[in-house]
Amino acid sequence: MLESILIPKVYVPIICLLIAYIFYKFLSKLVDKVLKIKEKGKSNLTIQNKREKTIINLIKSIIKYIIAVIAILVILKVYGVDTTGIIASLGVLGGVIGLAFQDTIKNLLAGVAIIFDNHYMQGDVVTINGFRGEVIELGFQTTKIKSYNGEVMIINNSMITSVINHSMYPNVMFLELPMRNDISLERLKNIISAVNKKMKEYKEVKKDIELLGIESIDTNKYIYKVMIEVTSESQFKMNRIFMEYLKEEYEKLNINLPPEIVEIKNKFSNID
Repeated sequence: MLESILIPKVYVPIICLLIAYIFYKFLSKLVDKVLKIKEKGKSNLTIQNKREKTIINLIKSIIKYIIAVIAILVILKVYGVDTTGIIASLGVLGGVIGLAFQDTIKNLLAGVAIIFDNHYMQGDVVTINGFRGEVIELGFQTTKIKSYNGEVMIINNSMITSVINHSMYPNVMFLELPMRNDISLERLKNIISAVNKKMKEYKEVKKDIELLGIESIDTNKYIYKVMIEVTSESQFKMNRIFMEYLKEEYEKLNINLPPEIVEIKNKFSNID
């Protein structure tokens, strides 16, 4: 009885399966640790979190099948089965599948790399291959970007050659404000301070509004420059809100703008 148990054909498959199971559990925990999903205090996973979780499960499945195939080949070898032909067949089959679905595989690998390298996420404002807009969908095969005028670009992940992520860091808006030269700088500071109190109620505004000073001097007006740090996807919205609050403060103080048309210039730049 003891001799039959000690036969390699009996104990080697058991040991092989045990090692395979332990190795799979170890790699699974390693994947979970390295690619841990941050839920950011939310009770439910976001769409992007679910996508990342799906990729983690996909990696675990790939690991499981690879370990299972290796374990089966080892067990067959113990039973005297020539695995050389099986391995060769698997190689040929893999090559055929790879050729047939090479574009799909390229897109899949590119999509995984985009998420793992944190190039961009759903909801980010990006410029991809010269097209700027909000990422409305990030899939394994394609990325969909919606511009501010409603156009949607659908691009294969493997075709993405350049990415500018405008949402990775807060953006700075620089506004040029004309003001009559008979309005003192101190009075303008008070106006900006009043507007700032209202703007701070918006989570999109990251810092207090900063009055940088006089940009240029004209015959009947000064051009002041103001800096506002906001999230990139809200820059146009916060521009309009700022101007509305500024108008309210002007009306309260009966301040009329110079007769020329007010020109608002925006320049956006990322800051660390």
